[in-house]
Amino acid sequence: MLQIRGVAGGTGVTGTLYEPSEEPPSYRGAPDPDAPYVWVCDSFYQVATGGQAQTIAGEEIRVAFESPTPRGFEERDRAITAATEHLRTQFARLGVPEEEVSVEVLEPTEA
Repeated sequence: MLQIRGVAGGTGVTGTLYEPSEEPPSYRGAPDPDAPYVWVCDSFYQVATGGQAQTIAGEEIRVAFESPTPRGFEERDRAITAATEHLRTQFARLGVPEEEVSVEVLEPTEA
């Protein structure tokens, strides 16, 4: 399993990419992606009221979260590319330019 993290404006979000030998989580309402690579990460957007307070680039905004939707991919590189796009899109929904989002893939470490 890979952790893929996007960071911008002093905050970050991390999603998980499940690889072929791993079982992605299942929960009510989740689709059953029949693919070797499955990306799972929160989606969120800015709201005027409600949501949770988050500080991004020194400014407090309100953020609402959607249920994560697993997405399946046949190839690892395509899954990582889609994960990167997803993270940049989430920050763009909060007004952060996509080019300001730093994305890193955290490979598992051997114990």
